[in-house]
Amino acid sequence: MNSRELQPIKQRYGIIGNAEGLNRALDIAIQVANTDLSVLIEGENGVGKEVFPRIIHDHSTRKHQKYFAINCGSIPSGTIESELFGHMKGAFTGAVSDHAGYFETADKGTLFLDEVGELPLEVQVKLLRVLETGEFIRMGSNEVRKTDVRIVAATNVKMQKAIKEGKFREDLYYRLATIPIQIPPLRERGEDIVLLFRKFASELAEKYRIQPIVLTEDGKQLVLSYKWPGNVRQLRNIVENLSITSREREINAQILLEHNITDDSSLTRLPALIQTEEKSKHSYANEREMLISQLLQLSKDISDLKSLVNNLVEERGKVNLHDVGTLKTPSVFNNYDYAPSHPFPDSVQLNPSHITSPHQQDYSHQNNEELASEYVDKMPLTIEEQYKQRLMESLSRNNYNRKKAAQELGISERTLYRKIRKFGLEES
Repeated sequence: MNSRELQPIKQRYGIIGNAEGLNRALDIAIQVANTDLSVLIEGENGVGKEVFPRIIHDHSTRKHQKYFAINCGSIPSGTIESELFGHMKGAFTGAVSDHAGYFETADKGTLFLDEVGELPLEVQVKLLRVLETGEFIRMGSNEVRKTDVRIVAATNVKMQKAIKEGKFREDLYYRLATIPIQIPPLRERGEDIVLLFRKFASELAEKYRIQPIVLTEDGKQLVLSYKWPGNVRQLRNIVENLSITSREREINAQILLEHNITDDSSLTRLPALIQTEEKSKHSYANEREMLISQLLQLSKDISDLKSLVNNLVEERGKVNLHDVGTLKTPSVFNNYDYAPSHPFPDSVQLNPSHITSPHQQDYSHQNNEELASEYVDKMPLTIEEQYKQRLMESLSRNNYNRKKAAQELGISERTLYRKIRKFGLEES
């Protein structure tokens, strides 16, 4: 149907606007009305989804039968099954008599399930059965009943996301969405926003016998650029507020700004632009920056460690490397975000064989900076090897008695077992 043919329907149901998405939704609703196919209406909160089920019912062969609109999100989960399918006396506490549910009462008519995405999973199973076979069972009964109901559902939930999260059955979604109708958000309806503003202002003026408010040119530009998260419902509330509280009848941009209507056109365009760019080319800038940051931190830590060892050498003068014993691990190694999955021990036994120097017994003649550099350059690469050697020596001394080795090392047997497996030190 073209825009002219849709005009009588718009007038009958108070629909304002000529946006392509809106006209397309109306056209689908009229075409599907004379069938018994299930319809799922999707759209954000406040876009006016509740009008379309009524249009479908009024243009169907069921138009003289009953029409029920049920908000699934407003019924407590403990009673929604009873409300939809009915119950028998004594089925639960408080069930003092038999009760017919909506599916039974609306036989031959139309049932509009608003916020269908809020249905509990156990109710979704029963709804699927009704859609497939037309059969249901009252709570507390074994009798299978039949119904002939046209189902029109609506949701503001992202159904594909709900399915992935296990909150909505995929088979029920495809059964409900035999004919999907997408209602566009207000921000995508262009000049319809100005038309709706004028309509709501006129209705308020007539109701309260006041002069209607009108938008100035800069006011129009502002409402057209605003993203309207609450859609038509939010626009109506703003118009009602301004109609009653504003002393000015000409609403300009400044007045709108005072009511939190901001120019965020850049915000509405930017996400689409970013998504397009991300799809066309992936950027590794963040990964590079993170890696460079870690490397710079590592370089700084090694430099600090060199200075620490250099100071030790200067303070001790002559040092016999065989008497070094244990060296406390500097705190700089405890701050790495990329630390290995196991913690380093509080101290590491150094093996002098890893340090070669022509002045090993008395290296006071060697340049301190050169010695410190030679000592530290090896250390970050061999700490794990030193720890492995320490484990091997302890196990060997204790004839692979894990309990004794663990006591000697000051760790639990469980930790020792993990280290043995990690380093492949099982006794052959």
